[in-house]
Amino acid sequence: MPYSLVELNQLSQEEFTQALGAIFEHTPDIARRTWDDRPFASTADLHAKMVTVVSAMTEAEKLALIQAHPDLGSKAKMAAASVSEQAGAGLDKLSVEEFDRFQYLNRSYREKFDFPFIVAVKNHTKTSILAAFKQRLDNSWETEMQQAVAEICEIARFRLESAIQN
Repeated sequence: MPYSLVELNQLSQEEFTQALGAIFEHTPDIARRTWDDRPFASTADLHAKMVTVVSAMTEAEKLALIQAHPDLGSKAKMAAASVSEQAGAGLDKLSVEEFDRFQYLNRSYREKFDFPFIVAVKNHTKTSILAAFKQRLDNSWETEMQQAVAEICEIARFRLESAIQN
């Protein structure tokens, strides 16, 4: 159910966390921590304040946030928002060859970085995701950690835009 900013600004911390807890995959604590920064002037303001909470997280907390995300193109159980986002990029309709390619790249990426490949799929197609996989496999762990967090924040922006009616 979409909320207005007026409604969100008036919710208790528990209600706010319930309403926006899924914005960051399986990490409702970000919404809980952001509640203290009310009132929010706009969706962009709320997003910026949520990103500030993420930026202040410890490396271990950021790693847990990254680990909460599913592998792309997998058949594993995932949050409803992830299912919808991946379907939007056609990742729910992979051919056998495409599925095998995604699984191979997911494994290669996890072996190198020890966390899942994260990309804001709404900005991509299957082809561009595969290209990003290949390019990012050459990055350092630190670069990929930063990139994963940046992608997660972009995913959160899309989710907030869907959850808030202006």
